[in-house]
Amino acid sequence: MEPFVLQEADNGTGWMKLSPFMNGSAAVTAGFTTRRGGVSGEPYQGLNCGLHVDDAPEAVVENRRRLAQALGIPFEAGTYAEQVHGKEIQMVTSALRGAGIRDRDSALQAKDGFMTNEPGVYLYALFADCVPLYFYDPIRRAVGLAHAGWKGTALGIARSMVEAMSAAYGTKARDLRAAIGPSIGACCYEVDDTVVSRIDKALGTTGGAAQEEGQPPFYEAKLGGKYTLNLQAVNRQIMIKAGIMPSHIEISSLCTSCRTDLFFSHRKERGRTGRMAAWIGLRE
Repeated sequence: MEPFVLQEADNGTGWMKLSPFMNGSAAVTAGFTTRRGGVSGEPYQGLNCGLHVDDAPEAVVENRRRLAQALGIPFEAGTYAEQVHGKEIQMVTSALRGAGIRDRDSALQAKDGFMTNEPGVYLYALFADCVPLYFYDPIRRAVGLAHAGWKGTALGIARSMVEAMSAAYGTKARDLRAAIGPSIGACCYEVDDTVVSRIDKALGTTGGAAQEEGQPPFYEAKLGGKYTLNLQAVNRQIMIKAGIMPSHIEISSLCTSCRTDLFFSHRKERGRTGRMAAWIGLRE
């Protein structure tokens, strides 16, 4: 069953609830936006949440405001970053509430993973094909969110998040609930030998075959030295190797490149497009 369930707010904002996290606890809010709603014009038409794509800043801020309203959380409590396709994890406290919400200069710099154990601190990350990774520790009440393109995936940002939450909050990997959100699928994501070699190194395998029966391959060879890469499957395997139980990992079946009616896609739209926001937080 698809874990990300489409919702529409009274203000027209289209968003997706991460049901396994939110249905189990009223204390957690987590999900992913669509391109539906919002005030941005072409080519960012809809609910563009990215300030770095040459959209009008006032339109982006209004979109973020409408999203917060739709989610029933304070606009000023959101935290955004300048993402760099790395693996650095930032602990976010109440002192950082509002960072990057209105402008890029005040955003958390050079970070792709965020975690908090403070209620009322809401973590946001931006996507347009890369993989959103969600982490929830219901025992120690802490959450994490990571942005995983192929570079961050190869660097092991999922493992870095597990290690960071363990060090900061005493999180045990076996207790974590994780989710892998909508992103470009293997159906649409073609890469070269350079990328595949980095993925092999990250997994400690070669050939791309899944290590579990019934799971999709990590990648498959095509003609001309190209491969189709399943970033979701790779991140799931990294999570498992970090100690998260396979039964505790939810995976979306939605491809951002296939569904440009619903999502922005950097690859499908050749770079001229907006950004979705993933979010997670502990409600006050």
